[in-house]
Amino acid sequence: MNPSGSRTKVCSDTNGRRLISNTIIRRELRTARRQLHPRQQRQHAIQVLQHLRRHRWFLNARHIAFYWAADGELNLLPLLQYARLHSKTCYLPVLKPQRTCWGRGKLWFARYRSNDHLQPNRFGIPEPRSRNYRLVWQLDLILLPLVGFDAKAHRLGMGGGFYDRTLAPLQLRHTGRRPHLIGIAHDCQRVACMTPKPWDIPLNAVVTERQIYSRQLPVRTSLLSCRTAIKSPIT
Repeated sequence: MNPSGSRTKVCSDTNGRRLISNTIIRRELRTARRQLHPRQQRQHAIQVLQHLRRHRWFLNARHIAFYWAADGELNLLPLLQYARLHSKTCYLPVLKPQRTCWGRGKLWFARYRSNDHLQPNRFGIPEPRSRNYRLVWQLDLILLPLVGFDAKAHRLGMGGGFYDRTLAPLQLRHTGRRPHLIGIAHDCQRVACMTPKPWDIPLNAVVTERQIYSRQLPVRTSLLSCRTAIKSPIT
């Protein structure tokens, strides 16, 4: 089944109120993260760095895919700089390069060095001009942006399906190399629960400034820094 985009059903917000559509929850969560003060954004970036720099998946990874933050997403540049200082090879996502057979609507991951030139893609997000690409199964760790998530590490994306399509081959890969997938978000992007669709690629964990939400382990409920910004119009 080829995913046409992220259509994860959101059950409710953390106050138990039902949500009608993903369009509503995406709008509310994107607004919440954009409303964070720049000081909070910087603090959250450092706190995520502190969480991940001690995590075994990060410590053991040699090839790590990051993303370039936009629209209030949590900024991974401090972590990327830390990774480079510790001899990690870093990559950024690139929309399908021209003259390839990988397929439209998918991502490649281009190696990124601090002095590399970046150019905006059609969404205005900077991408490396490097042609030193790496496919998903050649990576050790992929850090993904998201719009929403729940405590079981289910992910709600922007709706374009780029990561779902790109990561879909991993579902068929039962042996050999397989990267760990970690979603990155502000804690105010958490909702009570989501019902994933068959094409939704499961994450191993979601990391926020508060804690690590693991798919395998139960997690404690945390107080969210901007929960009041996430309200459903449906009660």
